Amino acid sequence: MNTDKIMELALQMAGLNYIPEDTEIYVKGSEIKKILFGIDIDNATLFYAKNKGYDLVIGHHPTGSRIGLSEVYKRNIEMMINNGVSIEDAESAVKEKALAIEFGNHSSNYAIIPDFAKAVEMPYMNIHMPCDEIGRKIIQDKIDDACLIDKEINLERLNNMLNDISEIKNAKTDSVIRIGNPLSKAGRVIFSHGRGTNGGVEIAKAYYKAGFDTVIYIHISYVDYLKLKKINEGNLIITGHIASDSVGINPFIQELEKRGIVVDTISGIIKNKR
Repeated sequence: MNTDKIMELALQMAGLNYIPEDTEIYVKGSEIKKILFGIDIDNATLFYAKNKGYDLVIGHHPTGSRIGLSEVYKRNIEMMINNGVSIEDAESAVKEKALAIEFGNHSSNYAIIPDFAKAVEMPYMNIHMPCDEIGRKIIQDKIDDACLIDKEINLERLNNMLNDISEIKNAKTDSVIRIGNPLSKAGRVIFSHGRGTNGGVEIAKAYYKAGFDTVIYIHISYVDYLKLKKINEGNLIITGHIASDSVGINPFIQELEKRGIVVDTISGIIKNKR
């Protein structure tokens, strides 16, 4: 297998027909039999992989392709519209944060890790949105099933279900109800994930306005949490960043292993067999 085929597999599993802007092959590789896969990759990890005879390093979070995060963040618009948010509210919700992410590109040394991979001739790629999309679908399906089985499910029971997902269960962080009475009805629930980073205040507000009672993020800043708590328009659950990323990464790893590739993990992946 080569890096192009690995990318194709990730896109196929995520249901994507394009390579997202936060996902990239930096150094191509072929005849790949042994992979080192981590959530965050640095130059030390690449050097370690080179010395240990790995054929490829895969990172989850973007390094060189972080420059495309603002465009990926704008893909929240399509997801919101598909879930009943008006076009005007969806576009308004992403505008300021997308611009803030774009501003950050000018201070970011996006080349440092890809350049090192090229210098030591270590095949290297990162797969961000596709793995996040795989995980988003898994968790949203579990949420939808739980709400279908128990139409009166409250936040506590919903959160308990999330904490039973193996990656979250085995993480050092728990899924937590940040806003809302644990005994109140969860109502309509959306898991907003897989579009670069969390939606912050404005995307949550747009979902509340569109009739969702509970928004679930994998992480949120304390400042944004305080703003959402103050407006008090809906419930908020936070599942945990590394655990939730692992939910989408693990099925992809398992598909690689089915193809005879050895995959070792590093840098935070909570590897569980389903």
